[in-house]
Amino acid sequence: MMPIPPPPLPGSAPSPHPEGWPDWSILVVDDEPGMRNFLLKSLAPRCHQVHVASSAEEGAQCLQQQHVDLIILDISLPGQSGVAWLQSLREQGFRGYVILITAFADLETAIDALRAGASDFILKPFRVPQILNAIKHCFECARLARENFVLRHTLSRQIDTSTGLIGQSSFMQALRESVARVAMVDSTVLLQGESGTGKEMVARALHQMSPRQHGPFVPVNCASMSPELMEGSLFGYAKSAVKGAKHARDGLFYYAQGGTLFLDEVAELPLSVQASLLRALEDLHIRPVGSSQLVPVNVRIMAATNRNLREEVAAGRFRKDLYYRLQVVDLTLSPLRERRDDIVALVAYFNAQLARRMGMAQLAISASQMNYLLQYDWPGNARELRNLIERSLILGELNVSALYDAAVHHPMASQLATTNLQSLEKQHIQSVLDSVQGDKARAAELLGISKRTLERRCAEWAGA
Repeated sequence: MMPIPPPPLPGSAPSPHPEGWPDWSILVVDDEPGMRNFLLKSLAPRCHQVHVASSAEEGAQCLQQQHVDLIILDISLPGQSGVAWLQSLREQGFRGYVILITAFADLETAIDALRAGASDFILKPFRVPQILNAIKHCFECARLARENFVLRHTLSRQIDTSTGLIGQSSFMQALRESVARVAMVDSTVLLQGESGTGKEMVARALHQMSPRQHGPFVPVNCASMSPELMEGSLFGYAKSAVKGAKHARDGLFYYAQGGTLFLDEVAELPLSVQASLLRALEDLHIRPVGSSQLVPVNVRIMAATNRNLREEVAAGRFRKDLYYRLQVVDLTLSPLRERRDDIVALVAYFNAQLARRMGMAQLAISASQMNYLLQYDWPGNARELRNLIERSLILGELNVSALYDAAVHHPMASQLATTNLQSLEKQHIQSVLDSVQGDKARAAELLGISKRTLERRCAEWAGA
């Protein structure tokens, strides 16, 4: 669903833009009425919204009331010149693109314009294709900047996107059918399930099968962000709105424009940020921290949590209205212990995929070793299974002692392998904790589960 444009200012023209044109708001600042009308008529049919102003002062008033992505700015203006105003805008933190136009220019003027932060420089008189190409060039630069940011963001998280939706259990077959249906609608999606069950993989599959597949997929781990900086990270912030911020900054909503924003561990959002997120979902606009401007957004939201959000709502830790807004489509992922039919397929997939990536021979897995894998409860789910296969490839053999350290070294190993699985899980987790001197953060990382899940398991055993 496309964002609804705000009411136009006097001297502005909103218009639906044709396919392939940027969903941008443009401000034309020129003291010649003929040039303003020429650009207004040329751009209005193609762009989201076009505003006009006759001076830097009028342009500044427009920027206080409207979000603007690009400015077409005449150098020769009454009062403050275009170059001087551009320099002032950059100092104030304006990050949009600026195309300077002038009828009187020399090399020195062009250099001054570029130093002031101009994106392009066009001499009057010019034809419509010239200005359109300059705008498209700015739009392409913005698209590449977003894509580069998303790529760096994804690589910094070291996300493995290759697990896919593997398995032939009745649950996985039903899940694939649900994903195929849900992908084609633009509704918000809530993914629930334990850590390691593949919530992000499902979100990526939904994105890749959706009409937004050519847009960015921006994953955000809400649990890893500082609560104080979370709102600015999501929605952006104006210059000096955040302590130590010397420049304005775009938020993750901006980088997800036209695509999908995936909010992992959404239950970690503070209530104040939950309110801002709800407004963004309802109004399709965001307000950067410290700014009075509303910025239109065109983003599909997917959220995930390993908590029971109904319980979080009942406890007052999660907004009820946001819960129902996110839960338009609700997909709950089963833990691996409840779909053991998929373990053999996952082992084969991880074995082949990781061996190819690492340039190693695949592991030879015996029937008895597979039996151990089938009986284990996998508290870290598919992520823990993948980590086991990767460690075993590095060591050169499938080391089931990493799961059943006590059992495989015991004379009655075959009998111990069939004992209570919860007891074996406890033994395994305790052995990992012992190996890292009780460091729960490190143990959780090795197990492939969250620290919160590990602490919950330990609390359950302490109360038993």
